[in-house]
Parts: sequence; C-alpha cells; structure tokens
Amino acid sequence: MGLWADGSQLYLSTLYQLWRFDNALEPGQLYQGYDRLYVPRLSYVTGDLDIHDLVRVSIEGTPQLLFINTLFSCLATVSETHSFVPLWQPPFITRLAAEDRCHLNGLAVVAGQPRYVTAVSRSDVADGWRDRRQDGGCVIDIASNEIILSGLSMPHSPRWHQERLWLLNSGTGFLGYVDLKQGQFEPVTFCPGYLRGCALYGNFAVVGLSKPRHNKTFSGLALDDALQQRDAEPRCGLGVIDLRTGDLVHWVRLEGVVEELYDVVVLPQVRQPMAIGFRTDEVRRIIRIGQKKTSLAPTLEHNC
Repeated sequence: MGLWADGSQLYLSTLYQLWRFDNALEPGQLYQGYDRLYVPRLSYVTGDLDIHDLVRVSIEGTPQLLFINTLFSCLATVSETHSFVPLWQPPFITRLAAEDRCHLNGLAVVAGQPRYVTAVSRSDVADGWRDRRQDGGCVIDIASNEIILSGLSMPHSPRWHQERLWLLNSGTGFLGYVDLKQGQFEPVTFCPGYLRGCALYGNFAVVGLSKPRHNKTFSGLALDDALQQRDAEPRCGLGVIDLRTGDLVHWVRLEGVVEELYDVVVLPQVRQPMAIGFRTDEVRRIIRIGQKKTSLAPTLEHNC
C-alpha cells in the first residue's frame, strides 16, 4: 500500500505491518548491476488497519512515521508497545472505531508537516463511504479542521508541489489540482484507469493506474462512462504526465497477475533499484557490518 522513500531508506505498509528497508550499498557500489539494494531491517506489527498513505516527517526535531489509518478513520503514528497512536481525526468523525466510516486515504505534507488529507465521504457510520463514491469525496485541512473542497469522486494521493495541491480524482480518471481560492478541482489529464499513487518531480507527475475491481466498490463511477466515450479499456501501469502541458508523455503497462497499484515514489539519481524479499536466500546472505563501537573495557573494569 503506502510507500515513502528518501534514497537511503524505504518504508512500506503491508497487510498488518509497517516495514523499513535500508539501502545496503555504498555510493558507487553495485550489486548484480543494481545501484540500490533495499534490505528489510525493521518492522512494526500494527494489525490489519488498512493503512494507506505513509510519510516520515520531523516533529520537534525528531523523525516520526505517520500514516493514514483507514480502518479507524484517523491520522496515526507507530508505537513500540501498541498497534498505533491516533494523532488526528476529521471533525465529522465522532468516535474512534474500527469501521472505515469515511475511507480516509490520502495525506499531503507541506513545509515538512502533515497538512491535507483526502476522504471518500464525510460519513460517520460504519462503511458509510460506499454510498457516497460518486460525489462525496473531500479534502480536509488538518491545520484548520475545515473542508476546503468537496464533490469529488473517490479522491486519492494529495501532493503539494510547486505551490499547488495536486490530487487524483480517481472516480473520474483525472489528475488535477485544487484551486484553493475558489475551492474547486481543476482537472488536467485523463488517464485510462483507476488512479492511485502520485509522485511529483520537477515538471512531471508519475501516477499509478489500476484496473477496476469487478464489484460494487468500483462500478457505477464516472470513470466507466469516460472510458466508454474514449473507446478505451482500463489498464494497470504507470503514466508520466508533463504538468506544463497535461500531456501523457510516457507510460508503462503491467500485464499478468498484477492488476492494481496503490502508491508511487521517485528515487532521484537512481537508475536500477531492487528490494530483497523475505522468502529468498538473499535475505539470509546479505550481511552488512556497522562501525565498531568504542571499546567497552573501561566500562567493564568500572563495573567489576
């Protein structure tokens, strides 16, 4: 699900865990042709919280991992002793409950701090968001607790870039930005798929496309009509969009068992990265030795 990376570390959320992967290569070093080798080092067992967007920020000088806890409709952080610690919840959510009431999903960071979130609805009942998929979506300002934009269709992946708040209006198939003064969504580019995951770098956006599931969650959306009008089939893959023109300048199509993506990150100056899986011999053989600690002899003599 959620991804966060800075070149040296990569965090990702899975079904019931949050994992940290560390790059095991030194600058200029290669491993079988790969210039980044991400190795699993640390895990938080959270339980199945349906974690969506994931970020690492600095709060009062301390790095902190934050995530959207979709099941409990809140912004949360990790704990060494508990499944999670709630930090904030939308003003319309009256109770912290494992009910996925509004399908809170996206998180945008501004000036190093969490600022905007997306939700599929403002529902305050269990699983209520499913009845508001067509136009119940909204963007909430965490700082003011105000809804700054409504009327969206299953919005995802809000991102602050070049002084604009970009997001995916997934139920319609459009990448666009929020006109904060007018309080409206400005569509920029249509993509042939259900959009989730957006990484912005320079003048380009890399977005994730998924094939709609064959169930009620993804049916009956404006995306269906838009694809039919364009005589197009939904696809799974990545699209690269030029933000200056709105053109889809490059794309990658994924075929086979993978039909959905959730998140996308950009690794600047990285050509060919890889991550070590948990069920391979490599995870047993990749060993990296840390710098030797200062001698323990004076401490041992003192204790004796």
